Amino acid sequence: MKNCLFCKIIKGEIPSTKVYEDENIFAFLDINPNNIGHTLVIPKKHSRNILDIEERDLKNVIMGVQKISQAIKKAVSADGINVMNNNEPVAGQVIFHTHFHIIPRFESDGYKHWKGKTKYAEGEAEQVAEKIRKEI
Repeated sequence: MKNCLFCKIIKGEIPSTKVYEDENIFAFLDINPNNIGHTLVIPKKHSRNILDIEERDLKNVIMGVQKISQAIKKAVSADGINVMNNNEPVAGQVIFHTHFHIIPRFESDGYKHWKGKTKYAEGEAEQVAEKIRKEI
């Protein structure tokens, strides 16, 4: 994709602080990190998000996410790791190139997790599950 920010980073047209690269993936530090060590992992082959990425590319990315997560946890002495992936604008996706955030977490970082607020009506959970199973 000619105008994709992340494709330009992969090509070296836009500077980044590279953490890891192989023939399939590229990982670099987020320029607006939630915590020190916050890293983005992207496939070299362009796809919009998890909804259209090819299976082989997704496997390569997620294996890279695991490897890089282990390294980040050790490197910054994190207490834990969040792995995030936003898909489509309503879910917070801003750059339309598949990417995963690896965010090191610390006991004292003050970040809070969301709490489920939606409740299923009687019998609704099974109906929704059935709709999903039919689409799989």
